[in-house]
Amino acid sequence: MCDRCLIQDQQGTRKEPDITSDIPRLAAVARPHRGPGLAGPPVAPYPQGGLGRHPNLPPGERLRVLLVEDDEGDAFLVGELLAETNSMIDLLVATSLSEARQRMAGVDCVLLDLGLPDAQGLDGLRKVLEMASGAAVCVLTGRSDEHLGIVAVAEGAQDYLVKGQVDGVLLTRALRYAVERKRADENARRLREVELRQAESARLERGLLPQPLMSTDEVSVHTFYRPGRHAALIGGDFFDVVQTRPDRVDLIVGDVCGHGVDEAALGVELRVAWRALILAGVPDDEVLPALEQVLMSERRLQEIFATVATARLDLRPNRATVRLAGHPPPLLLSGGKVAPVPAPGGLLLGVRPRRPVAFDLEFDTDDWSLLMYTDGLIEGRVGSGDDRLDVPGLVGLLEDPANQAVPLAELPAWLVGRAEQINGGPLADDVAMLLVTRGGGR
Repeated sequence: MCDRCLIQDQQGTRKEPDITSDIPRLAAVARPHRGPGLAGPPVAPYPQGGLGRHPNLPPGERLRVLLVEDDEGDAFLVGELLAETNSMIDLLVATSLSEARQRMAGVDCVLLDLGLPDAQGLDGLRKVLEMASGAAVCVLTGRSDEHLGIVAVAEGAQDYLVKGQVDGVLLTRALRYAVERKRADENARRLREVELRQAESARLERGLLPQPLMSTDEVSVHTFYRPGRHAALIGGDFFDVVQTRPDRVDLIVGDVCGHGVDEAALGVELRVAWRALILAGVPDDEVLPALEQVLMSERRLQEIFATVATARLDLRPNRATVRLAGHPPPLLLSGGKVAPVPAPGGLLLGVRPRRPVAFDLEFDTDDWSLLMYTDGLIEGRVGSGDDRLDVPGLVGLLEDPANQAVPLAELPAWLVGRAEQINGGPLADDVAMLLVTRGGGR
């Protein structure tokens, strides 16, 4: 052990060469001028932290360490230990927790003495852990209090050091390892949070994107969903398909404004409520007003709204009834042409209750497809300007001869790929699609 080891027993008796001659130097180095507006002397980086790296120390960047120690002799010795190893550590000194609170910004590690004038033992540690959530904490204990160091680690400290058993290399290594352990703990915590969010999103996705409840083979339904670029978190887009009679199929595509768990949960509630209303045989004109009541009673903010498009397919007469509540119109693919269904736009759900106007759509042939989608598909940019793809742009993509070679089951994914290509990157919003086809589908 070097002749400058920090050795102090529980009673504070020093067991190393007399440092009385160094006290003036301590006052000049560790406690310089008083700064404006501070109750105590300012804390500046300890100038003897070393510019190079000791060959026996782990590599790493320069660290800022805050020593919370009320004994000036111990503070001086810690600085000397770090200086003699060229530790690449800037040492700040505070004599109390109240002073340390003012010096905490930008600190990588706190070296804490458990015996302070304004906090004793583990109580002081808990306060430091609360105020230094992003910094590692390493505690100093006396030889007779080593058990406190073990308890301190259990409370959340990264390491502990025993006074009298520390030299410069060990001190520097302990501080650097404490910082790395803190970073590893933070990374593990963030990873766990991401895993929990992904699991939660997966559960919500199962609620938003159910299997179609239908048995007929007269029409085929192809579904598609992709979250936007918001950390791949699910949003409030939803769809559903329910067959209530051999010749009747109901479809819905909706979008709750916003992204996140709350919006996704509300989307699940709306989808389940719609399915229940359809299966209960509620009259067509009453379904969306009832859905709006669910939205208004379950949303967390009055500003939350939703857009919805519904279609009731009557297969025997070969027609559909379309209702829109602020949602983009479905696209009809038939006879080699593509056209938006000219249904009235209607008001957003949750803004001003009003019954959407029904639009009756007659199919001229038994070969057709009806594409229902959320606005995330058409809000991508076109080129470097502010122009959006919008409904005419989507019609243009579907009229592109290149899509004729794309199987209908793969058409939704193909459309998203083309929209992202035109956008110059991933689409910002979620995209949900329902493609229902009959016969040849085009």
